[in-house]
Amino acid sequence: MSSMPSSPSSPYSPSSPDSPDSPDRSAVVDRLRAAGCVFAEDEAELLIAAAPTATALDALIGRRAAGEPLEHVLGWAEFRGLRITLEPGVFVPRRRTEFLVRQALALGHQAEEDRTPVVVDLCCGSGAVGAALAVALERVELHAADVDPVAVRCARRNLAAALRNGRGSGTYGPYEVPETYAPGDTYEALKAPEAYAPRPPHKPYAVYEGDLYAPLPATLRGRVDILAANVPYVPTDEVALLPSEAREHEPRTALDGGADGLDVLRRVAAEAAQWLAPGGCLLVETSERQAAEAVEVMRAGGLGVRVKRSEELYATVVIGARLRSPDRSPETMPEPEAVPERPAE
Repeated sequence: MSSMPSSPSSPYSPSSPDSPDSPDRSAVVDRLRAAGCVFAEDEAELLIAAAPTATALDALIGRRAAGEPLEHVLGWAEFRGLRITLEPGVFVPRRRTEFLVRQALALGHQAEEDRTPVVVDLCCGSGAVGAALAVALERVELHAADVDPVAVRCARRNLAAALRNGRGSGTYGPYEVPETYAPGDTYEALKAPEAYAPRPPHKPYAVYEGDLYAPLPATLRGRVDILAANVPYVPTDEVALLPSEAREHEPRTALDGGADGLDVLRRVAAEAAQWLAPGGCLLVETSERQAAEAVEVMRAGGLGVRVKRSEELYATVVIGARLRSPDRSPETMPEPEAVPERPAE
């Protein structure tokens, strides 16, 4: 990004310097373009919509021009039709990760036919993957975990919002109990018992803080149907080659996958079979050139493996399954049925 002019022109009309109704979009676009923003026009619209005043807009543009990710400046990212809340310093969910969600949903819908699927979103970051799965599945028991306390705070907020406002409307988890459902409020309950009586969630969820499997309850061992782990996979020597937005504003732990980019995957795959239910699957995103080695890592963990690719999203997902019987090979693993996209409500 190039440096910004020291005295940029205001994008609002001089006659109403703090009015949100008269921004000069061209001035905003010019500032963003001068700062090196490739999609300056689109970003200008988003920033103008987010700013209540000229002063606020100037501050947002300044942050973006300084190299902060647009999603951090706005405070949210769109992911599969959901608005995912982000705080500065939290990993920004990528659109290519929607391909991992699609693969997980295909498997989840199959499991749904017989029971409520148990889903774990490991290395959950902002909770985007878990939120998308919870909204799209009619029934689910969702658990999410991350080592970053700021990410965990975002994930709790995003899961609460997704389940309350999306397909899981009215559901709640242990960290977000709507006040209207608080037990013991007898006066309110007497006034409107049908609205205020406590009720159990049909999509229970929980978010834990800790390293990989460590914070998960032991009761999940052998029960997980879908283990989505968006592990870091950038080799250490290549982190410096990432765009500055990622290098400088996203946590290193969410990017750096060790010498060959597969260190965290090795740790996840080594224990996955202990947590997966028979037939349960571990899904991870990786680069195309790492896929072959990622397959071997999962096989070393005792999983049957297949690879799925999306040219449209430039995404590669490796799926490892805990085989139902030891004599089955990866080639006999059932392919997930294609499922139609179900937009969030």
